[in-house]
Amino acid sequence: MRALILALLLAFSAMPVLAQTAAEIVAANAAQIEKPSRQTIGPVIEQLAASGDPQAATILEAWGDKRLGLRKADGVFFLIEKTGDGWALTALDGTAAGTAAKADVTELKPNAGVRGLIATALVQFTLSDPDRAKREAALGSIAKDPKAEALAPLAASIGAEDDPVLKAQKERLLGLLAIRFGADTATRVAAIEGFGRDLGLDLRAALNPLVATTRIAFANDLPEGANLARELRAGRELTEEEAYDLLVAGGLAPARLTVADARKALVANLKDGAVGGVALAALDSQAERDRAYNALEAAGTVPPAATDAEVTEAVARHRFAETYAEPDPAVTAAAEAALAKIGTKVGAMQGADLLLDALSLASIYFLAAIGLAITFGVMRVINMAHGEFIMMGAYTGYVVQQWITNYTLSIIVALPLAFAVTFAAGVAMERLVIRHLYKRPLETLLATFGISIAMQQLAKNIFGTQARPLTAPGWLDGALVFNDVVSISYIRIAIFVMAMLFLTFFLWLMKRTRLGLEVRAVTQNPSMAASMGIDPDRINMLTFGIGSGIAGIAGVAIGLFAKVTSELGSDYIVQSFMTVVVGGVGNIWGTLAGAVLIGTLQKGIEWFNPSNTLAAQTYMILFIILFIQFRPRGIIALKGRAAGD
Repeated sequence: MRALILALLLAFSAMPVLAQTAAEIVAANAAQIEKPSRQTIGPVIEQLAASGDPQAATILEAWGDKRLGLRKADGVFFLIEKTGDGWALTALDGTAAGTAAKADVTELKPNAGVRGLIATALVQFTLSDPDRAKREAALGSIAKDPKAEALAPLAASIGAEDDPVLKAQKERLLGLLAIRFGADTATRVAAIEGFGRDLGLDLRAALNPLVATTRIAFANDLPEGANLARELRAGRELTEEEAYDLLVAGGLAPARLTVADARKALVANLKDGAVGGVALAALDSQAERDRAYNALEAAGTVPPAATDAEVTEAVARHRFAETYAEPDPAVTAAAEAALAKIGTKVGAMQGADLLLDALSLASIYFLAAIGLAITFGVMRVINMAHGEFIMMGAYTGYVVQQWITNYTLSIIVALPLAFAVTFAAGVAMERLVIRHLYKRPLETLLATFGISIAMQQLAKNIFGTQARPLTAPGWLDGALVFNDVVSISYIRIAIFVMAMLFLTFFLWLMKRTRLGLEVRAVTQNPSMAASMGIDPDRINMLTFGIGSGIAGIAGVAIGLFAKVTSELGSDYIVQSFMTVVVGGVGNIWGTLAGAVLIGTLQKGIEWFNPSNTLAAQTYMILFIILFIQFRPRGIIALKGRAAGD
C-alpha cells in the first residue's frame, strides 16, 4: 500500500502548475456563475477546485454561503458581507475593496444542486485543514461520493497528516479510489493487491462492481472493447426466449410476434377471402399464418415482427456472452482473485461466527438446565415448573430495578436475591408437593405441570401480560467486534462467563464440600447413605432448593436479552430437558456436553434454513429422538442409582 501511495504522489506531482488564478476563472465564466444550473456549472466548479489557487477555497465557500456578489455597474465579482446599509466588499484576491449600496450589488444565491457541487469541490481543501474534525468530515464525504477528482488532493494530503488514525484512513481511502480511478492498469492492480488479507466491506464494495457482468448478443466477433467473462450457449446457459430477448435489446432482431398481434393483423388485412396471398381456408395451420404475416410484412402493411421459426433461426445465427462492466481484463482478473481469497476467508470467518453463536446459545441452555440437572439427576423428579423458576428470577431482577436505578448495582443485588427467592420457592414446593410423590413419576409430572400453569397465571395477575424490561448496564451494550464478519454481544459474553462460573461453583460444591459428598452418596446409593447417617430427605430438599435457586439466577441472565413475560420459562423448559437427557442425567459434564451439542445443532440447522426457526426446532427434536435410540443414557452416563433406574 505504501508503494502505491508513493507512486500516486509522484504521478500527481508531475501535474501541470497553476495556469489561471481563481479570480481569472470566475471572470471568464461570469455568465454561468451569475445564472448557474447543476448541468452547466459543474465544469466551472471543477476548474476552480483544480486551479491550485489557495483563494479558490475562499471563493467557493463564499459562493456556497451566499456571500458572493456581482457589482451591477461593471460586472465584477466580490466577496460580500452585510453592513448596516449595504455591503462590505472584498476583491477575489483577498484585498479590501470598500463598500457599496445594497441596490448596487446582486447577491448570488445558488440552488441546492449547485451548493452540493460546491460542497463536493470544497472537500479537497478541507483534507489539509488544521481542524481535525473538518479533515475527518472531508474523508467521510469522499467515501460517500467517491470521484476521480479526489485522488490528487487526497494523495497530496497524506504526507502532511499528523494524526495516525486519520492518516491510516486516508491511505485506505486512497487505495479504494485507486482501484476505481487509477490512471493505468498497473496502478489499479497494485491497489487491489495492496489490501492483502483485508476483509473490509468497503473493499468488497469497491471490487464487486469490477466483476459485475451483463449479457450481450453479437453476430460474429465480440464487440470492440468488451471484456469477455464467458460465452453462453442458447439452450444450455440461456433459454431460447432469453437469448432472443437479448437480440431484441441489442437491436439485432425485431420484437417477437405474439399470437394476439398476429391474429389482429391478419383479421385487419383480410381481403377477398385471402390475407397476404394466402387463402382464408389455409390459415388453419401455423406455418400458413406465418407465411401470410411475412407477406404483409414484406409489403410494409404491418410492422416487422419475428415468427417462431424466425426466432429460432435468429438465435442460431448469433452468439451470446457475459461481459464485465470493467473493460480492463487485468483489473477484472486481479479483482476476481482478490474476491476469491476474500470469499475463502469470509467463509472461515462465518464458520467462526457461527461457532461463537453456537457457544453463546449453549451457555444459555447450560445456565437454564444446570438446576434441572441437579434436581432431575439426584431426585429423579420431572419438574415441569423448572421454567417458572427461571421466570421468577427474571421478574425478581425487574422488581429490583424498580427500586435501584443504577443498572450495574441492580444486577449485583438481583443475582443473589433471585437465588434466595427461587431457593425458598423450590424448598417450599419440595416440602409441600414433591416429597409426597417420590417414585411416582406420572403424578409428579402432572403436579408440577399444574404448578407451572398456576405460577404463570400468578405472574400475569401481578405483572400483567405486557413484557417488562430488564435493562443491562451500559458497559454490556454493544458487541466485541473482531472484524466485519465475526462479532459477539457483550451480554452473551457475560452469560458465557456466568455459565463457566456456575460450572466451577458446582464442581467445587460437589467435590470439595460435605454437602456435595452427601449429595453424591444419595445419588449413587440412597439406602447405603441413610445407613451412614445421611438424611436423604434433607439432601433432597436442599438439592431441589439449590437447583431452583440456580434457575432463578439463570432467569436474571436470560432476562437481560429476552422478553420478561410470564411465558419466559416455557421458552426454555423443552431445551433444558433435552440438554439434560442428551448429556446424561445427573452429570454436570454431561449437561455441558448436551448444551454444546444442542446449541451447535440448532445454530447449524438455522444456518441452512435461516428463514424458518420452527423447522430448526423440529429437526433438532427429531435428531434428539434418533440420538437417544442409540445412546439412551446420554453422552456421559451416570453410575449408581441413576444408572440402575
